[in-house]
Amino acid sequence: MTEVAEEQLNEELGDVTIDEDQYLSFELDEEYYCVDILRVQEILGYTDITRVPNTPRFLSGVLNLRGAIVPVVDLRSRFSLDEVEYDKTTVIVVLAVKTMHSEKTVGIVVDAVSDVLNVSKNDIRTVPETGAKVETEFLTGLVSNGSHMVMIMDIDNLLNPEKFMELL
Repeated sequence: MTEVAEEQLNEELGDVTIDEDQYLSFELDEEYYCVDILRVQEILGYTDITRVPNTPRFLSGVLNLRGAIVPVVDLRSRFSLDEVEYDKTTVIVVLAVKTMHSEKTVGIVVDAVSDVLNVSKNDIRTVPETGAKVETEFLTGLVSNGSHMVMIMDIDNLLNPEKFMELL
């Protein structure tokens, strides 16, 4: 790619360079996590969720999102973290999750949305086996953001609705 073409592409993309991806970061139990922003469909203020009987505890229930029934996972419960009272910063992040057969829409309840991060692939570090409150199989990497580390979540592995029933 010529230098002029690269400059023009950078102008069109804004502050994101070609070797960077964008992630939506959020807080959960005073730790920071992020997901690929291309998977985020929307962010909703916390709303009432309809509980579904005989489902895993971490599956808070479902919500009706413009006619689509969306399962909602409480990440605090999913990771066996202490329960807290939902407040004005609690949100539901609606994500597109890829399964073996299709793409599903799943919501996650998080303490607060933090920021959009521009992350160079070279800045992503491997996840150590200890030190995280989240099982490392659900993380794809770590990135430094100022004074804290942000864990990159593997939402396809974590939120696959086809695996929910295995956890009953």
